[in-house]
Amino acid sequence: MSNQRQQLGYVRVSTSKQTTDQQHDALKAAGVTRIFEDVMSGAKKDRAGLQALLAYAREGDTITVVALDRLGRSMTHVILTIEELQERGILLRSLREGVDFSQPLGKMLAGIFASMAEYERAPIKERADAAREAARARGKQTGRPRALDRPKIERAWSLREAGFTPSEIAASLKVSRATFYRAFDSARELASA
Repeated sequence: MSNQRQQLGYVRVSTSKQTTDQQHDALKAAGVTRIFEDVMSGAKKDRAGLQALLAYAREGDTITVVALDRLGRSMTHVILTIEELQERGILLRSLREGVDFSQPLGKMLAGIFASMAEYERAPIKERADAAREAARARGKQTGRPRALDRPKIERAWSLREAGFTPSEIAASLKVSRATFYRAFDSARELASA
């Protein structure tokens, strides 16, 4: 792929009974050279066409849609997609809304969308923090389970005292060396406490 900035497009219809022809025509008339497509509900997050577009697009490229609602059915998903594009330096243009994020008005709207995304994440984070705290108060494990439980840490300690190298121990426990070192350091702290 060259370093030339590309004019990319995305079209979506909800069912196979609908056609994307009108969207294709509008994007081609707007100068789009490559179009990615999905035929599925905008409520679904795992849309292959959108994922392929996001994987293909590079900084400086422009993605054009006929309307912002083509990016997703929920405002949250549309905002998060726009935020990802902004973070990656990919411009967005929506024909129906007349939004072009390379222009002053579009840049202002991009800022508004970024603020909305931040606002959207704040209550989600607060609820997640409260749920984790409630789980901890009840003695429940929160987050990702530990790769090495106490018996494995004791085994690692024994192997280390027997002269095995960290790489050999990590391989025998089927963990990375970094995981071994973290577990070994925390076990040493517990032993010295």
